[in-house]
Amino acid sequence: MEVDKPVRVALLGCGVVGTQVARLLAEQADDLTARVGAPVELVGIAVRRLGLERDADLPAELFTTDAEALVAREDVDVVVEVIGGIEPARTLILRALEHGASVVTANKALLAEDGATLFAAAESARRDLYYEAAVAGAIPILRPLRESLAGDKVTRVLGIVNGTTNFILDKMDSSGAGFTEALEEAQALGYAEADPTADVEGFDAAAKAAILASLAFHTRVTAGDVYREGIAEVTASDVASAREMGSVVKLLAICSLVEGPDGPAVSARVHPAMIPLSHPLASVRGAYNAVFVESEAAGQLMFYGPGAGGAPTASAVLGDLVTVSRNRLGDVRGAGESAYADLPILQMGSTETRYHVQIDVDDKAGVLAAVAQAFAEHDVSIQTVRQEGRGDDAQLVVVSHAASDADLSATVESIRRMAFVRDVSSVMRVEGASE
Repeated sequence: MEVDKPVRVALLGCGVVGTQVARLLAEQADDLTARVGAPVELVGIAVRRLGLERDADLPAELFTTDAEALVAREDVDVVVEVIGGIEPARTLILRALEHGASVVTANKALLAEDGATLFAAAESARRDLYYEAAVAGAIPILRPLRESLAGDKVTRVLGIVNGTTNFILDKMDSSGAGFTEALEEAQALGYAEADPTADVEGFDAAAKAAILASLAFHTRVTAGDVYREGIAEVTASDVASAREMGSVVKLLAICSLVEGPDGPAVSARVHPAMIPLSHPLASVRGAYNAVFVESEAAGQLMFYGPGAGGAPTASAVLGDLVTVSRNRLGDVRGAGESAYADLPILQMGSTETRYHVQIDVDDKAGVLAAVAQAFAEHDVSIQTVRQEGRGDDAQLVVVSHAASDADLSATVESIRRMAFVRDVSSVMRVEGASE
């Protein structure tokens, strides 16, 4: 491109994030020109419906319902996609790349499901595909993994990457509220959608975990490769038990480089877990996100900030837009996909962690010994055990040493069949604590 010509941008979507992207492009026009080296000009916005009132004061002539025609325009240099979902986003991104535009996207679901197709198209077109806003909103985490730590060996990425679930669990911890009550408050405050399934069932976090694991371990990881549990089954009793242990409950995305049956492998999982109050992630409150990275040379790093919202996410989008625009002016490309390691994905059954197990039993002699024997028979070592009597019944609280998920599941099934066991009321993983 000629430096005196503007970088022409097409925007797909003008919802919460898209509106903020358009607003920042207008408000920061002079600064963006100085940072990029040429003006950045918004030339079109594709929306589903025309005529809606929007937060930003945008010229009506920018809007169109013909997204396919917009991305195919020969004068568009960069397409910014913030409509979300799989289709039509995938088709529009592929068409934009085919017509010579670079792409900035915030689409975690699409990248986690079919990132390989998008990266291949970008490579074939010799164009950039940037996606910092797809994970953890304004927090710069993908660029450090892709670039800053490119000379290091990342061994683990542990994160709170969904603000809705963190708000709910934090409210349960601070107020003693149950899950339903905390969810209703999150919805009333705008932290949770009317249909919160993607958040509370862990789908959103699983997509982000797939992206983080792919970057950290140079291996293609899809959302389907990520083990997933949500927080709907977390009870006030679970949160209270965590507090008694000096811990809190968080929904964690955990991506690890582990030793599998045939050598190095990738473990990627999303589930609620107890973490000690001493761990940096324990202090992440409300709807904030944080990602904790461990690498061989750099050691432990933590990235913290607002993980969602229009303006924070738009900040990440514009950061990518500046980089991509500079690359267009210089006729260069940034780093593409790095999947050379091609490591196998470890199945959840082979993944090892510690567990907190609550068992409601008859209060009589021999129960504790029988339960301990069941743990031993399945090679699950007990770290601590506590028994509380309550009349004719009692509750056993067992915390294990590290054990495989398969062995722990077999242990629990064996215990459920015991005549004196009334219920295994809770099974929760314990992370971030030493043995």
